[in-house]
Amino acid sequence: MKFWPIIAKKLPANAMALFPFILFKKESFKQDQVMINHEKIHLKQQLELLIIPFYLLYFINYFINLIRYKNHYLAYFNISFEREAYHYERDLTYLTKRKFYKWISFL
Repeated sequence: MKFWPIIAKKLPANAMALFPFILFKKESFKQDQVMINHEKIHLKQQLELLIIPFYLLYFINYFINLIRYKNHYLAYFNISFEREAYHYERDLTYLTKRKFYKWISFL
């Protein structure tokens, strides 16, 4: 999957996928294949949900988790999109075999 890398030094995270871009906090992160794979998984999720609904579902999931866990980190790490991306980020062949809407199995 093709993406356009952008360096955003003030990014609050190490990397972030905003279709069709991957924003990186540091230039060196552009070489991190695990980080890139994680963000490419998000790009695929965004595409299958036609981008805008992805962001709506992402933030709804986050806010429900925030109410449930009362902790930012637990809320973030339990977003279904993040759970899928973290689970498969080290499998660099994952996107070639990924089933559509796989993130649903992480709800």
